[in-house]
Amino acid sequence: MNPAIFTLNIVIGGNMKKQIALVLATMAIIVSLPFIAVVSMGSSVLSFLSSVPNAQAAETQGFYMGGPVEGDTYAWGNCTYWAFAMRLWAGSPIPTSWGNANTWDDRAERDGYVVDHLPAAGAVYQTDAGDLGHVAYVTKVDSQSGDWTISEMNAKGLNIVSSRTFSKDAAIFAKFIHAKKGADPWTPLPILNQLPATGSLSLQ
Repeated sequence: MNPAIFTLNIVIGGNMKKQIALVLATMAIIVSLPFIAVVSMGSSVLSFLSSVPNAQAAETQGFYMGGPVEGDTYAWGNCTYWAFAMRLWAGSPIPTSWGNANTWDDRAERDGYVVDHLPAAGAVYQTDAGDLGHVAYVTKVDSQSGDWTISEMNAKGLNIVSSRTFSKDAAIFAKFIHAKKGADPWTPLPILNQLPATGSLSLQ
């Protein structure tokens, strides 16, 4: 006799009705797991997903479908997860010990990073606004107007990637985390070609 069946018989006393009930209950749990996973993402994500016809459309509108980011221990689907990933892909990884977004500026300074009010491509945008703050990755700064654009996650919903452009004057209200003090200057690597499954990064 199969050891699993033998053990099951001992546990439920050989009662066939109990065996069937246990198998059905197990199957029900397995079938419901994907639904539970989707519901756990929250109402904003459910609303977003219900408004698109299929997975490809969701991806095109910013729902991140790429694989796990190696070494990224920040909470999946959140702004910190994306900011860490973008810096990693850009060639200037940052620590995984900076906590929630509202502590990134202080912990970055503690770790010797340059933190100021000057946006630059490759810098991490940081603000304490909101309950836990927000971080994003600066994708570009317009050389003439000074307007700056960020790529962010969880501004429109969990695991949704979008972008926003701010005026030059708005930078004074934000902080930007650059490279470590004294480090050699670096040019961010192009990252769009490393993200074949993230959807558009140019949503407004």
